[in-house]
Amino acid sequence: QVQLVESGGGLVQAGGSLRLSCAASGRTFSSYDMGWFRQAPGKEREFVTRIAFFGARTYYADSVKGRFTISRDNAKKTVYLQMNSLKPEDTAVYYCAAAKASIGSAFQRDYDYWGQGTQVTVSS
Repeated sequence: QVQLVESGGGLVQAGGSLRLSCAASGRTFSSYDMGWFRQAPGKEREFVTRIAFFGARTYYADSVKGRFTISRDNAKKTVYLQMNSLKPEDTAVYYCAAAKASIGSAFQRDYDYWGQGTQVTVSS
């Protein structure tokens, strides 16, 4: 069992930056692929980015490529999402998720554990 707790959300002006953190409990964090998803008001939750359990492979949605960076520190059992050049359309609740099977998925159904989410609001 893995519990995930996101932090770092807040209100920022367009063009600004935020760094989200996701702290995990459990002994096997280093064996999970980790992902970030987001859900904007009135929209379905969507994939943002993922990182393989060993940290070398990452993948980004086109909408955030070049602006967001995912990283992980297995010793601290934490995954990070550095968000730069934020846009109003990045406003959403951001969720951290963990996948037991390392298949490099962007689909929510392939993630087994989810955090409660942290709100990111980007003002224009």
